[in-house]
Amino acid sequence: MTSYLDRIGAGLVLSNPEVFGFDFIPENLVGREDMQKELAAIFGNISHPEGTARAVITGPVGSGKTALAKRFCKDVIRHFADKRNIQYVHVNCRNAATPSRIMQKIVQDLDPGHPDRGLGVGELLTSLRRMLNSSNSHLIVILDEVDHLLRRSGDDIIYKLMRIDEDRDGAGTLSAILISQEQILDLLENAVLSRVGRSNHIRIPPYDENGLFKIISQRRDIGLVTGTCTDEILQLVSQAAAPSGDARQSIELLEGAAKRAEAAGRSIIESKDVQRTVVTMPNNADSMNIDDIPVHAMLILLGLCRRLKRQESVTSGEAEKLYHVVCEEFDESPKGHTTLWKHLKRLTQEDIIVTRTAKAEVGRGRTQHISMPHMLPSDVARRLETLIPTKIRR
Repeated sequence: MTSYLDRIGAGLVLSNPEVFGFDFIPENLVGREDMQKELAAIFGNISHPEGTARAVITGPVGSGKTALAKRFCKDVIRHFADKRNIQYVHVNCRNAATPSRIMQKIVQDLDPGHPDRGLGVGELLTSLRRMLNSSNSHLIVILDEVDHLLRRSGDDIIYKLMRIDEDRDGAGTLSAILISQEQILDLLENAVLSRVGRSNHIRIPPYDENGLFKIISQRRDIGLVTGTCTDEILQLVSQAAAPSGDARQSIELLEGAAKRAEAAGRSIIESKDVQRTVVTMPNNADSMNIDDIPVHAMLILLGLCRRLKRQESVTSGEAEKLYHVVCEEFDESPKGHTTLWKHLKRLTQEDIIVTRTAKAEVGRGRTQHISMPHMLPSDVARRLETLIPTKIRR
């Protein structure tokens, strides 16, 4: 009756399933060697007793930001083991978006027995300082998805962490790595920005098809039974994931194809395993709620998407021009400036686009820069080109 369960753990294709897990960090980061060197340069004084560093890592989903930071911390701990007692803590600010929750996560990672309730941020900072001084340790704090913290609670806790050694006997006890999909430097107050330093920003691009192929080749070699997956299958996977440039998507596709082969009782992955896995994975546009936004918001968004396929951001002035071009294409009269801003605000509130304000390149004013870090503009554009004619005909 339970013979169908015999295939679980049989290892026909998957030999090390943990290799495909979200938290798995390979010994060697494929295609990120230059960024590793940049991060090492920023942390150039970490070997000195009082050396500290700050770094900001930004890039799109699946570009390897977290893996880069964690791999660096693991490597630097091992490399300087005989010179300095270095530890690191990783905090996901999507889950811990308040100063108290961030501090609780840091302190409890260092001391699992530390009380998790009833202490304020100041008391937790004091506990952290005492821990580091008593163990003569240097701590690297990784604040991942830090934009969630900045939007909800501001950057005060970052400022306090970076000043943890002031007016104390110890020095050089804490470094920080801030990670985000967005360019967050303009979200930081000047006092924090001066401590972080604009030159310590590492921007990671999405992977291209060749980079994705190398990544899943590495996972195949350490995670699958030898001979179960050909290079041609890897090529199919990398081609399917290439539009997003997302390494995580390519890894999930390979794992899904391997599981389908095993479920069928086969010891080799076939092209149909990849194809059937691809169609089950929604793209970014499918997960978005754009069907119900007003038609002119769609027209604005389509203009943005077409430009964002080629560049990282669009200014608000450019957005208005792009909107007028799209209106002309669909024979629609463009709305006024006020309506444009209303629709941009709605698109921002629904996390379809992200806006940041920066100093204008010309003059003394400030301008908004619009980006789309959470989804692929080409996918959204294709969907809008189907939706808009239907909306206009109503």
